[in-house]
Amino acid sequence: MISTWHRQEHCKIARICLEGPITGVVREWMLSVLRNVEEQRMSGILLRIDSPGGTVGDSQEIHAALLRLRNKGCKVVASFGNISASGGVYIGVAADKIVSNPGTITGSIGVVLRGNNLAKLLERIGIRFETIKSGIYKDILSPDRALSPAERNVLQDLIDSSYNQFVAAIAQGRGLKESFVREFGDGRIFSGAQALDLGLVDALGDEETALQLLSQLADVDLNQTKTLTFSRYGSKTKQSIMNENIFSKFQQAFKIQQALSLELDWSGQALWLYRP
Repeated sequence: MISTWHRQEHCKIARICLEGPITGVVREWMLSVLRNVEEQRMSGILLRIDSPGGTVGDSQEIHAALLRLRNKGCKVVASFGNISASGGVYIGVAADKIVSNPGTITGSIGVVLRGNNLAKLLERIGIRFETIKSGIYKDILSPDRALSPAERNVLQDLIDSSYNQFVAAIAQGRGLKESFVREFGDGRIFSGAQALDLGLVDALGDEETALQLLSQLADVDLNQTKTLTFSRYGSKTKQSIMNENIFSKFQQAFKIQQALSLELDWSGQALWLYRP
């Protein structure tokens, strides 16, 4: 495709940091950043991913937006950080190339959907729900009862459909056969080195390795190219680092609280998420 995308007086590269679980808030932020990239006709994107994945629809919208930019001539290289699993992989395969650290936790290809069966707890404290519904499946995954076999089949069909979409996207993005992706796409996790052997990533290295690869693909001189960083968390100040040290002993409690919040917020949703 012939494009004037790169014919700018000042070429720019966007460094985008996708960090944490992929939620609606993250999707809105990412789409806004990608619109900015398009408006400024940047030469390439270094997509730094450090995420366990997240919701299916939000991951798909980010993936689609990256593909649209690629079709317009913008080069994209993904750099997998400490963890890039499940939905993080789905978004990553929208890139031209993927670079991973050898020890990155990646993979976890699959879909999970969980509900909360609180029937025994509710019974113990004397709470009962009275439900009036228009159809037999309208209160599926209600927390006051177990799933019926028919409901389980309905949800399994939903999960299978989402899983098929995941497999197809990886096969297309990585140039693999779907049958091969299914052989290892059973939820297991891999190191970056293992992912390289499977064809999930193109090279092993750090973020600088990914940046050098992007400069080759986008045909830009990094010494003469401005790199703009986009991060939801911004740059850390000296004071913020001190605060992190002061409250480090509370980090484990915070992680537990965050896990419980995600469990409640995402109950009943199909997720492309690594959940150890």
